[in-house]
Amino acid sequence: MKLLIIGTLEGHMTTASQIAIKRGAKVAAVDSIDQGLDHLRSGKGADLVLIDVRLNVERLCKGLEAEHINTPVIACGIEGTEASSAAGAIRAGAKEYLPLPPDPDLIAAVLEAVAEESTSIIHRDPATQRVIKLADQIAPSDASVLITGQSGTGKEVMARYIHAKSRRATGNFVAVNCAAIPENLLESELFGHEKGAFSGAIARRVGKFEEANGGTLLLDEVSEMDPRLQAKLLRAIQEREIDRVGGSKPVKVDVRILATSNRNLQASVKAGEFREDLYYRLNVVNLSLPALSERPMDVPLLSDYFIKKYTEANGLPARALSKEAQTMLQGYHWPGNVRELENTMHRAVLLASGDEIGGEAILLTEAPAPSSAPSPAPSAETPNASAAASQPPEATQAGSAAGGDGQPLVGRTVADVERDLIIGTLGHCLGNRTHAANILGISIRTLRNKLKQYSEEGHAVPAPGES
Repeated sequence: MKLLIIGTLEGHMTTASQIAIKRGAKVAAVDSIDQGLDHLRSGKGADLVLIDVRLNVERLCKGLEAEHINTPVIACGIEGTEASSAAGAIRAGAKEYLPLPPDPDLIAAVLEAVAEESTSIIHRDPATQRVIKLADQIAPSDASVLITGQSGTGKEVMARYIHAKSRRATGNFVAVNCAAIPENLLESELFGHEKGAFSGAIARRVGKFEEANGGTLLLDEVSEMDPRLQAKLLRAIQEREIDRVGGSKPVKVDVRILATSNRNLQASVKAGEFREDLYYRLNVVNLSLPALSERPMDVPLLSDYFIKKYTEANGLPARALSKEAQTMLQGYHWPGNVRELENTMHRAVLLASGDEIGGEAILLTEAPAPSSAPSPAPSAETPNASAAASQPPEATQAGSAAGGDGQPLVGRTVADVERDLIIGTLGHCLGNRTHAANILGISIRTLRNKLKQYSEEGHAVPAPGES
């Protein structure tokens, strides 16, 4: 665990760092937000940031977001500080608020929670056990691993698990979301840049390869990477050296590569969208994560885990699931997998009243499958199969000539129908771009381009969290 402390708080931060060191954390301390950002830019990394609440927490969080640094932030304040300071820090993007002087047990709990959340795999089902057994076998090696599975199955959690079990566990684990970073910035994000290399390069920036030196680099959703950049990535993996943007000489790196994809990379290779040589470099070992519908024994265990997590996070009393709620969860097909289950349990915790979480608090994204047995998750090609199966024949026949909103298809352009389908699917996914792209069977890049076009044409596009 690497901890970065920003601020002084009259000596209380020093006490907090001493407690963290005794608990096994490696601690670095700086006085200002600019120094903290420089520390993270330089490739030294951190698993957690503690910041004095009197500093500009919002500026730090926005700075981290702008530079795609995914490090959780915890604000700290002297006990007795106005409650509005704590609430403001949370609204600004801090994950938690920690009162000071620090309590040793509370510091330990925070460190353990961050470590557990990033590497624990809650499971009981034999399907999950088989994947974890294979992960345990290959973790100590330096072999590249391609982790595949539907969106929301926990691919990044599995990558962190492999790193924690590897000989590189004491090194950095660095994750890069290839789908979330624009193409023109991803090269700099991966390989770094020199000052003045391009417009906006106001300082030298160490890339993720150098930051992960001696540790593990996760290329999340690698299938979305531009083909030009794929060639540079292949060279970096083969030669174990990288070229910074604007740099004059190569830099040697020692990094283990893990990659994830929710798409069929073999099909992408055949379609000419992904380099075949890079595919084989990444796919030394393939870990295919089962959908949640294929691991039904994990549903009750995960449900209890998320209930405990969100009751504690929201300061609510502990509640158990009612029999009705348990039946609803077990009978659902979970198209959004573990991520959807987590969101469902978070909502249920907030909506529940009484001593139990009843069926009225379980709000499912789609209608439950009509069969009494657990049904497999629908494929990307048939996202509305369960809904169509529950409709009367005349409704199904009408659907062949009408869109999902009831508008007739005859007489409309293909572009109009496509727009309604894409925006409707995005709304159904509560604005989650990755989930919507998976259901539609298109790349996240294609989806983004379409949404940008629709927005420029004046159509309303659901933002994340909106239906």
